[in-house]
Amino acid sequence: MPTLIAGVVAVILLYSLLQMFRAANPVVLARAIKIGGGIVALAVAAFTGIKGELAVAIPLGIFGAGLLGWSPFGASGFANIGGLFSGAGAQRSAGQTSRVRSQFLDMILDHDSGELSGQIVAGPHAGRFVGEFDLAQLTAMIPGFDAESVSLLESYLDRRFPAWRQDAQGNPAGGQRRPAPSGKMTDEEAYQILGLQPGAGRDEIGRAHRALMKKLHPDQGGSTYLASRVNEAKDTLLRTHLS
Repeated sequence: MPTLIAGVVAVILLYSLLQMFRAANPVVLARAIKIGGGIVALAVAAFTGIKGELAVAIPLGIFGAGLLGWSPFGASGFANIGGLFSGAGAQRSAGQTSRVRSQFLDMILDHDSGELSGQIVAGPHAGRFVGEFDLAQLTAMIPGFDAESVSLLESYLDRRFPAWRQDAQGNPAGGQRRPAPSGKMTDEEAYQILGLQPGAGRDEIGRAHRALMKKLHPDQGGSTYLASRVNEAKDTLLRTHLS
């Protein structure tokens, strides 16, 4: 009987963990795995060091420290260790962000973490951040948004609640909508979307575009809408350079 009870408890715990994993933000989950791996690596390094196995403890300790963002070799000597979790050879962008705005939303994409956050700028919830609301509250706002704001909100939901579309099946507000034409993008908007300063050169535009498109890949929780805005921003600025 005790074995049966233990088995049932184990199944329930495993199911709960799978549900949490399914609903977790991929970016937050990757960061948690990275931090957890760093702590475990440092703990094992300390244990093996106490036992005198320095040949194992030293490299393991350096590895764990690198996962946690610290390196005895300086900022650049071991910076790419985080690439094991975010793509080999990935480079940090020193806090660079992209800004995408619509009638109801002002959203910011962090280039380093890939996190999408923002604020509601119109309607009854103006001035509040989208992170203050749960999934049900956010999807309830969809009928009151214009098509472009809906697409931007759906991009946020895809990152924060990866399974929300399956859960919303049968709900008219849960489907992807094609954004209405938002008019010609200005140079100012294009620079903000690519995270560049006005006057950036063609090479900078190209690098920013490539880096963002990698972040917006579906495997990274990306979105077709945001990718289209990034492409439009690149085309807008390149046309400006040609003219």
